[in-house]
Amino acid sequence: MAGDRTLKETTFDVVVVGSGAGGMTAALAANKRGLDTVVIEKGEFYGGSTALSGGGIWAPGAKAMTRRGHVPDPAGVFTYLKTITDGLVSDERLRAYVDSAPAMMDELESVSNWLEFVWKPGYPDYYPDLPGGSAVGATMNVNPIDLRKLGDLRDELIPPLALAPKGIYLGPLELRDFYRIRQSYKGKLVLLRLLWRMVKARVTGEQIVAIGQALVARLRLAMRDQGIPLWLNSPMTGLVVDDGRIVGVEIERDGHPETIYARGGVIIASGGFDHNMPMRQRYQPTIAQDWSMGNRYAEGDGIEAAQKTGAAVDLMDEAWWFPAIEWPDGRLQFMLNERMIPGQFIVNGAGERFVNEAAPYTDFGHAVIEGQRSGTTHIPSWLIIDSRSWRKYLFAGHLPLPKIPFAPVPTGTKPPKAWLETDVVQSASTWPELARKIGVPVEALNRTADRFNNFARAGVDSDFHRGESAYDNYYGDVTLSNPNLAPLESPPFYAFKIVPGDLGTNGGILTDERGRALDETGNPIEGLYATGNVAASVMGRSYAGAGATIGPAMTFGYIAAKHIAATADTHPHKAAKSAADRLDEKKRKDIGREHHRTAVEHPRN
Repeated sequence: MAGDRTLKETTFDVVVVGSGAGGMTAALAANKRGLDTVVIEKGEFYGGSTALSGGGIWAPGAKAMTRRGHVPDPAGVFTYLKTITDGLVSDERLRAYVDSAPAMMDELESVSNWLEFVWKPGYPDYYPDLPGGSAVGATMNVNPIDLRKLGDLRDELIPPLALAPKGIYLGPLELRDFYRIRQSYKGKLVLLRLLWRMVKARVTGEQIVAIGQALVARLRLAMRDQGIPLWLNSPMTGLVVDDGRIVGVEIERDGHPETIYARGGVIIASGGFDHNMPMRQRYQPTIAQDWSMGNRYAEGDGIEAAQKTGAAVDLMDEAWWFPAIEWPDGRLQFMLNERMIPGQFIVNGAGERFVNEAAPYTDFGHAVIEGQRSGTTHIPSWLIIDSRSWRKYLFAGHLPLPKIPFAPVPTGTKPPKAWLETDVVQSASTWPELARKIGVPVEALNRTADRFNNFARAGVDSDFHRGESAYDNYYGDVTLSNPNLAPLESPPFYAFKIVPGDLGTNGGILTDERGRALDETGNPIEGLYATGNVAASVMGRSYAGAGATIGPAMTFGYIAAKHIAATADTHPHKAAKSAADRLDEKKRKDIGREHHRTAVEHPRN
């Protein structure tokens, strides 16, 4: 009844905290092994940051690759990861990822017909020239899906960051072609498909989604078919500890306290601390505003609860950095292909280039943050593009087409007037005028433009080597000798203000190769596991390729579930009786009266 604060108790084999791809994969893997599993979710929607993402999964060796004849060498993949992580991640964790990622993908395909993965051949690893790196890549996606298949679960899927017009979606193999709409007939075919899809959706009412939304929808359908419960509006308020072991979680379910005991273990997959600004200021003082594009409920709850049990943390100053435009309404827009197209460069507050603009986004973010710490303004930076490139390439959602009245996206030969009326976009006909408008030294910007243009004409960027990597070239203009370089010679010039956005933080609970949380001495905390952005990334401070966020989240969720299943009959705490059964009646009543005497409370509860 209303206002009833009676403590309820429930027991499962496995409790998963968080409903992104990592949590859902952990639940499916646990269920496959006969473990009674529940997923609890803090918010009113499921899907987490996965549903807001590109939905890529970096999984070298998955059947989606091998059935197309490409079988990467696991030793080479390990060498690649060991190189890019630069000693920050143990060999055991790296090997666990290399060995288990393809097995995880294959198992998901075997447990549900909703889950079939598609390889994106040709989307390179982010460092394809390093030992073990690949120019063909290892990024997987799922095919688009009609949300109507979710039935009553449709309205519980977290909405995307930006709502596209009905019927507008791009399949995993269409995006690159679409970005080349002016250079390739394939891009024009994609545009025609989009127009047809828009008409079809209006006629049939279909609600097709792709990328992260499709991945989460398919995982949710697989969970539904397996009968795995997912409780929304059920934030974790603490972890229950018994004799040094994590034996359950305290939650508020629809506003009522409840204890869920876990016979086997608790897997935290609740995301990072993306939107907890006090926490970010403590660990990432350079980031002055909330520029994260992660799930709004990612506030570090899981990390803080685990720390209260003695869990160690690592890489707390890190995130999946991603340069972005911040529009006046607060909306953030990724800058991915925009940094790879020719006819643009990026400057700091000194009016100088400071990085290969086409570099992997995390590397770009590191350059911005390190530059800001040096005392030179890098937040914001400015991306400058000339009119010729503006009219030729897709940029910030603008299609390089003649002005189309009532088009659902910006078109035309100039940036929209509304953009130019903000402080986010500046326009000028000369370099001195532009320098004054963006507040950088005139002479410095002149020198930068002259130097870059000379490099572009020669086709070689002697300062930062832009265009020398297959990754740089992916969204470049292949009709040019260097797909990423062209001089800026056609005024007016347009400057876009760039801030260090991110896809979420990726430092957190330190874990071992089995996904177990570790304490400050390096020993596992019995019964506690972590995966995804709540855990310190297996990628260290780097980013192997598209999908290197979701791939590890899913893989270590799978590994954790396997470990719980493998030890369920041998661990004395899991031998026949649940944690709830083992506590005597008086102790359980004490827990009921005081809720958190044996719980580690969330400090903000």
